[in-house]
Amino acid sequence: MPAPVYPESQRPRLPAEWEPHAALMVTWPHAEGDWGHDLPEVEACFERLAAAAGQFEPLLVVCPDGPQLARIRARLLEAGVAAERLILAEAASNDVWARDHGPLTVIRPGGAQLLDFRFNGWGERYASEHDDQITRRLTQEGLIGASSFRCIDWVLEGGSIDTDGAGTLLTTAACLLNANRNGAVTQEQVESQLQARLGAQRVLWLEAGWLAGDDTDAHVDMLARFVDRGTIAHTACHDPADPHYAPLQAMAEELRAARTLCGEAYRLIELPLPAPRYDGHGRRLPASYANFVFVNGGILVPAYGDPNDTVAAARLAQARPDLRVVSVPAAALIRQGGSLHCATLHLPEGVAIDSPLPAPAGQGGAAWATS
Repeated sequence: MPAPVYPESQRPRLPAEWEPHAALMVTWPHAEGDWGHDLPEVEACFERLAAAAGQFEPLLVVCPDGPQLARIRARLLEAGVAAERLILAEAASNDVWARDHGPLTVIRPGGAQLLDFRFNGWGERYASEHDDQITRRLTQEGLIGASSFRCIDWVLEGGSIDTDGAGTLLTTAACLLNANRNGAVTQEQVESQLQARLGAQRVLWLEAGWLAGDDTDAHVDMLARFVDRGTIAHTACHDPADPHYAPLQAMAEELRAARTLCGEAYRLIELPLPAPRYDGHGRRLPASYANFVFVNGGILVPAYGDPNDTVAAARLAQARPDLRVVSVPAAALIRQGGSLHCATLHLPEGVAIDSPLPAPAGQGGAAWATS
């Protein structure tokens, strides 16, 4: 679809993830998803994630149905999530990866605008008919809102881009130029969409970079992330025997050559790979510390039960001493190819989260239904 043209005064801005949040959104796992026998472990992972995030900001939890909503609320309250920070909604879902099926929020002169891009299951690899409707359902019911809302007939996943909040987007050619998203597109056509929809002044394209087991076509949130406007944290490998060595060394060279809008080199923070992890079929899993999550006043860092857990957390703490770094176990999540950032979506300040239904007596928290 052609990209719209806005006057400079109406140019949108995609805020950086470290800017203030209204809430953090998660989509709860369920038995009809892909988790199978791992469901109890992944629910426990979501509980720990919610408890950690709830220390910093409100949580919007999308639950698969009404009976599950009550159970999940009780579980999270028992885990220590404060009732006043817990908001639950009911909506059908295929899977848990809110980063890719939730809304992207830009800031315009009139306020925040929610953008509902199409989600096609990472190039139609997986079912996505419910996930693709979640944002629309929540907004149609008036449960999340902003000054405006727009459905966009163009595929874009939140995990495929990262921003410094000042007009620079970081992404990978392997994902955004893949014909399984928007057909055969050129780099110029993609940049035109990113400029018009998200206000990108420029796009930093990574041609290299890859993780075994990643079925998203190299989402950038597994590889390289802005930590502040002049700093990028990236997945690194220094073992020549590891198949990641060559692609990650090449990506590091690209990052060393990149410049800020002011023409300065970025400060680069290396995040080590954890020891190889494999699924039940012997396939290596894409465990990555780059999949960290900014929350109000903190950073949640994936932990995999690996000695490098503390190394990655310490390096991010050194890079952002103004934020509290918390490690959150993510070994169960990575079994399906994602981690903390994939499973969460920040809703920036300016997004309204309303609760038309009171919580059941004695249970606390807000609740609503969209079906």
